[in-house]
Amino acid sequence: MRVLHVMAGAKEGGAETMMLDGALALAEAGVEQHVVTRADAPDRLDALRAAGVAVTTARFDKFWRGETSAKIKAAHDALQPDVIHYWMGRAGEFAPRRWRAKSLGWYGGYYKLSRFRNCAWHVGVTSDIARFIIEQGAPADRVGVLQTYANIEAAPPVSRESLSTPDDAPVVLALARLHWKKGIDTLIDALADLPGVYGWIAGAGPLEAELKARASAAGLDGRIRFLGWRTDRSALLAACDVVAFPSRYEPFGTVTVEAWAAGKPLVVANAAGPAATVTPDQDALLVARDDVRALRDAIRRVLEDAETAHRLVENGRRAYESGYTRQAFVRSAMALYDKIKVAAAAGH
Repeated sequence: MRVLHVMAGAKEGGAETMMLDGALALAEAGVEQHVVTRADAPDRLDALRAAGVAVTTARFDKFWRGETSAKIKAAHDALQPDVIHYWMGRAGEFAPRRWRAKSLGWYGGYYKLSRFRNCAWHVGVTSDIARFIIEQGAPADRVGVLQTYANIEAAPPVSRESLSTPDDAPVVLALARLHWKKGIDTLIDALADLPGVYGWIAGAGPLEAELKARASAAGLDGRIRFLGWRTDRSALLAACDVVAFPSRYEPFGTVTVEAWAAGKPLVVANAAGPAATVTPDQDALLVARDDVRALRDAIRRVLEDAETAHRLVENGRRAYESGYTRQAFVRSAMALYDKIKVAAAAGH
């Protein structure tokens, strides 16, 4: 199997991480691949190359398309792929019609079908996104679901001393971009009413200054740590006590699966993706979006009720092992790619 991945992408982000994790898993399974992407994230490019995946960088400038289109064609001609996997809408807009039969559009959110007009196949990261794609007019037999997996390897816990956090302090970890959609302001307000509880917020984004000011105003300078974008998610997860995921908008939410894989109790807001993924009070505590009191009480419950915490961890691990492992992703991706390859070869 030969797969060409096309990903415009940003320097950081969940979809970008999914593409990288997927390509690395497929490389380990022996799939020959080539990735065309932006040059914004050197670490991501290095990881791909180290796994034996060829990489071409392009600008994905929608006003001057020639350079990117030429690089996609060169990568295609070199690899002769069985499948071309376009990750997200910007990449999909660069799909030429002549390769439509073997082109797959990946939806990490509720994107317009028109952005993938030259893709004969479509896949959503959740069943609800797949439903949305079909409702826009895509043939149901050409739409599927390709869930991500948690790329969490066992790692020693990060040193609490390095993050100015007492060894005996309860720690709530948030892995999120600092954007309004992620609801970090709600978590800050909840932590203000949880004396002695520390918050680690790992992520970067446009609201960094505003959120830091909010934390200071709430008197949290001594108990909250803004860590910036981190590449040691496994170590952070190993060191925390609770994972909080208070997003207002989340089509899927890889943090859900990462918390399960790391064996940490999860408190999550009822955005579309997490609400469709978790089983409330079994593998996560589900709270209403923007409800500071509910978030606070859920975190407190996990920290104070060992039975609840244990139940969330055990059921979360079972949910992870049943469908969100690297092996499960590879099986699903290969089944999908094989289906596309056969149909394209038959001229369908």
